[in-house]
Amino acid sequence: MRLSPKRISKWENVIVADSSYFIALADKKDQWHQKAVSVKSRIPQEFKISTLTISEAVTAIGYRAGGKAARVLYDYFIDNCSVETIDRQLLDSAMAVHLRFDGILSVADAVSVAMMSRDGIRQIVSFDGDFDKIKQIQRIY
Repeated sequence: MRLSPKRISKWENVIVADSSYFIALADKKDQWHQKAVSVKSRIPQEFKISTLTISEAVTAIGYRAGGKAARVLYDYFIDNCSVETIDRQLLDSAMAVHLRFDGILSVADAVSVAMMSRDGIRQIVSFDGDFDKIKQIQRIY
């Protein structure tokens, strides 16, 4: 996987965030909650996420804390994040990543990796160690 240096300037202050980070922040009972709060103070608040990340996080928080909490999280995403809608080209790229790692990365995680590769973003905030398998990515946790 090659990260394009041409696009770094557009996204240099933006990092990708995984659903595990937002779930941990929103759920005080989550095993990673305290770590997420600590990480929050060290990272920029400019996140790029996919609609699949929103789906994962909102579903998990809805299940754990109810629909109102899920709605609050959804509104945060819409108001504060750069949200990438999944199109055929991005999904095809994600499937290539998914296959390259023999299905270990979820499709949602593979979409995040494909976005990062396409946009030259090198950092992801996540509590999912599967991202450590990708040498070009620095996982913040």
